[in-house]
Amino acid sequence: MCLIAVGWKAHPQLALAIAANRDEYHARPSAPAAPWTEAPHIVGGRDLREGGGWLALDAARGRLAAVTNFRTAHPPQAARSRGHLVRDFLLADAGAADYAERLSAQADAYRPFNLLLWDGRELVRLTNRPVATWTRLVPGLHAVANGPFDRDEAKSRRVTGALRDWLLHYDARREAEIDPLLAALADERPAADGELPADGMGAELERFLSPPFIRDARYGTRASSVVLVETSGRALFFERRFGPDGVAAGDTRLILHLPCAAPAASLAPGVPA
Repeated sequence: MCLIAVGWKAHPQLALAIAANRDEYHARPSAPAAPWTEAPHIVGGRDLREGGGWLALDAARGRLAAVTNFRTAHPPQAARSRGHLVRDFLLADAGAADYAERLSAQADAYRPFNLLLWDGRELVRLTNRPVATWTRLVPGLHAVANGPFDRDEAKSRRVTGALRDWLLHYDARREAEIDPLLAALADERPAADGELPADGMGAELERFLSPPFIRDARYGTRASSVVLVETSGRALFFERRFGPDGVAAGDTRLILHLPCAAPAASLAPGVPA
């Protein structure tokens, strides 16, 4: 997954709101969002090559994990798949902060990553670039892409801004209309050249990777996801899948019931649009 916009206690009725895109090679086999065979209380997509995941939710215990790659020009050939970070946290018993602290000691064994961990009480971010560090997130809006956490880049700004605007009109008393979030995730406009990240990949590749949605025959956006966890414990897990060249390949919409989440504060100001 290459872009996550997250609202953490950013609305009085929502403990957690996520709009995210997963970018991957189309040839890499994966399974649609569904209950996991070995743990049916966990729902999310699965990477069928390594057995991990990119975004998944434990409905029984109120836990969530999501990962993105951290883009570098010369990534090390670490042995462990990033998807195992999602799987292992959701199968563990430790809280988010304790798990992040323990994982920091072995974070270099994984390919470069940004990781979000939620245990129903705290939302924690962990990365292994440039060195292993973790932090508890403050309530508000945050962006996780393929570089430093909350980096101001065009695609993160667009989707996080759309999430902030959407939260202003959210009302849990009626079924949430998530089309505005899906539209933001489907944005194919590349960043202006002056806004391209300087990750050492070259301008042409940086431009190709700069929109929220990447359409290509070989590599591109494979799934757009929206996860909403209400303070009542009711949760929506939505996934829209895409094949080569961005051809729609099906939706999954699940309504789950989690332990009641921690109450949210008033709408947080979030990241500037």
